[in-house]
Amino acid sequence: MALETQAGLTVAVTGVSGTLGLGLVPLLEADDRVARVTGVARHAFDPAERGWTKTKYLRGDVRDARVLRDAFRGADVVVHLAFQVTGAASGATIKSVNIDGTLNAFDAAAAAGARRFVYASSVAAYGFHRDNPVGMTEEWPTRPAARLFYAREKAALEELLRARAAAAGGPALYLLRPSLVLGPHAVGAKSLPGGPLGTLARAPVRWAGKGRFPVPVSELPVQVVHEADVGQALLRCAVAAGPPGAYNIAADGIVTAGTVARELGMMSFPVPPRLTQAAARALAALPFLPPVAQWVEVACHPAIMDTTRAKAELGWAPEFTALETLRDTLRHYRRQASSSTGRSAASGGRTPR
Repeated sequence: MALETQAGLTVAVTGVSGTLGLGLVPLLEADDRVARVTGVARHAFDPAERGWTKTKYLRGDVRDARVLRDAFRGADVVVHLAFQVTGAASGATIKSVNIDGTLNAFDAAAAAGARRFVYASSVAAYGFHRDNPVGMTEEWPTRPAARLFYAREKAALEELLRARAAAAGGPALYLLRPSLVLGPHAVGAKSLPGGPLGTLARAPVRWAGKGRFPVPVSELPVQVVHEADVGQALLRCAVAAGPPGAYNIAADGIVTAGTVARELGMMSFPVPPRLTQAAARALAALPFLPPVAQWVEVACHPAIMDTTRAKAELGWAPEFTALETLRDTLRHYRRQASSSTGRSAASGGRTPR
């Protein structure tokens, strides 16, 4: 399918102030086929501060159908990026935002007459099952994870959205399944095996002058993708560069927690993947895990995708390899950590208000 040539597209984007939104909107702003962008998010946000001239911002919650009806009025394409990831809220709140909010968004897009609905799903939709092959294609079934709320809800939503999209006259459905998304705006960066990326990146600053000790790190393979490359894939779905359907998105190559440690110059010793997986399965099986602790299930089995379809049918190609993606993210965290340390020293160790 050729790239859409029609000019004057109106694109609505939920979660516009998040990592994926900040990767996509500059591309929409720069694309001559896009005339207007409407961004929706819960937090205060000023597009003009980023130099965005096509983008209008509406503050609102995706659980509010009225807000979405207003935001999507006249939209040709809706890109749904709003999703609770970290698990800091209650399970009920997370489910209402993720499940109800996503279905609200699709229904509002259909009511507005949108031609396409682009949904940011995840590699997590495949689950972390022992029989998942290395190099999963889009034909491999999406299956709910055992415990992780994020993965269970991504898998459930793909099925629910497909059912809605099958109705006559509804928008064409694009499902993008990115791997772990990193980059300058990936605050917290979810996690890499062995601990939060932000914690690892700040460690050398905290340990400066205090001595260093080897830390255990897993060599379990992890796919990552740069936020800019996800933005390119979302753009290509928004302009119908390929047919509707599911697309795996990941950088070429893999990283491990050991890669992170080596890039940071940390002393470490490797932990065999089998030990990491066994420990993760034991922890994931514990009863009454709060949502934030359920992320341990990610380390139960590596989730490695094949990205041939996106490259062949969308014409997508990642600009950053996995290692380059990690290095770009770590540069950001080093700057952030150094800046925080400098501010703390200037204030006598007090936290600035």
